[in-house]
Amino acid sequence: MTGAGNTTRCGVCASRLVKNGKTAAGTQRWICRKCGSSSVRRRPDVTRAAQLDVFIAWLMGSSAQAQYGSSARTFRRTHAWCWNVDPVIGVTGEIYDEVQVDGTYLSGGWCLLLAINATTGTVIAWQWCDTEKTAAWVALLERIPPPRVVVTDGGSGLASAIKVCWPHTLVQRCLVHVQRNVRREVTTRPRTDAGRALRAISLALTRIRTREQAAAWEVRLHEWHQVYGELINTKSYLRDTRLRPAWARSNATWWWAHDRLRRAYRLLERLTRQQVLFTYLRDDLDGLGINSTTNWIEGGRNAGIKDLLRRHRGMTSDHQRRAIEWYCYLRSTKPAPPSSLVRPEHCKPAPTAVVITDNDPTPGDYGTTATADEGLWARTGWAGRAH
Repeated sequence: MTGAGNTTRCGVCASRLVKNGKTAAGTQRWICRKCGSSSVRRRPDVTRAAQLDVFIAWLMGSSAQAQYGSSARTFRRTHAWCWNVDPVIGVTGEIYDEVQVDGTYLSGGWCLLLAINATTGTVIAWQWCDTEKTAAWVALLERIPPPRVVVTDGGSGLASAIKVCWPHTLVQRCLVHVQRNVRREVTTRPRTDAGRALRAISLALTRIRTREQAAAWEVRLHEWHQVYGELINTKSYLRDTRLRPAWARSNATWWWAHDRLRRAYRLLERLTRQQVLFTYLRDDLDGLGINSTTNWIEGGRNAGIKDLLRRHRGMTSDHQRRAIEWYCYLRSTKPAPPSSLVRPEHCKPAPTAVVITDNDPTPGDYGTTATADEGLWARTGWAGRAH
């Protein structure tokens, strides 16, 4: 049965069909008055679109597969082709005021690099990689026009990529991550006065709201160095201690006596010198509402991705990545209907081509002697007794 516009014609004689009741499933039945053949009009495109909608509803929801009108096994068989549809966010060319970027690691050795519009929380682009290296970040950033500000949790690979792709973009380091970095070095309960004072300085970062408070914080950090600068510059020598700490180099003859405290201070001092701690307070950015943390992407998109994987735990690595791609696509700016992404090869993947060469044996070349591979499966003992 074929259809041209509103006219339905017979697939046998091409005559016009008329309605002839409905099937038990409620589908319209058609009959040809000339040859008598009866048929129903099928719309595979509509069927595929409906199947894909159900598949995405299950993937993004928390309901079991058996709750979608069939058994779980039937659901998996009917919607297996939906895993082949790969959503892609098109390049819009929009210039954003603030972009937040972050990387999150998944099971199976994959890492997802994500960029979102911090004004609306919508996903701009994503990139799959194994680690957060410069090449992977460049592949992500080069698809996005340079924004005015990028908020990041740090990382040498990302810093190098920003210099290459967005050389004129202002950088705001996530203050919460800076606090975590300091806490990792001095712990939550420092045992020295210097450690307790430096931790208090780091905790004050997220309470700064004005340029005056930021200037006072920098003065406070400078005063800390005036008091404890000699302490963090103290060295220990192997000739005096006769014992090298486990964290020192195997051939080290000296090391910093308060290495972790020194690293914590130098982190704060370096970020202050680079002017990336208080970018959100700049006068030329006033009114844009620039964030000082990556909470938008950490607590929003990354948390949603982890919740998705938790609800569908047990998926293969490929299915995990496809599920995350759908999650990000549906949270992009004005995503197109999922059915518009379906291509013929998604529904019926092309079979793997078999290449036959002149060296391939023909049926006549096969012998009756067991090969080495077959010998691996030869049985011994009672099961392999001769008959």
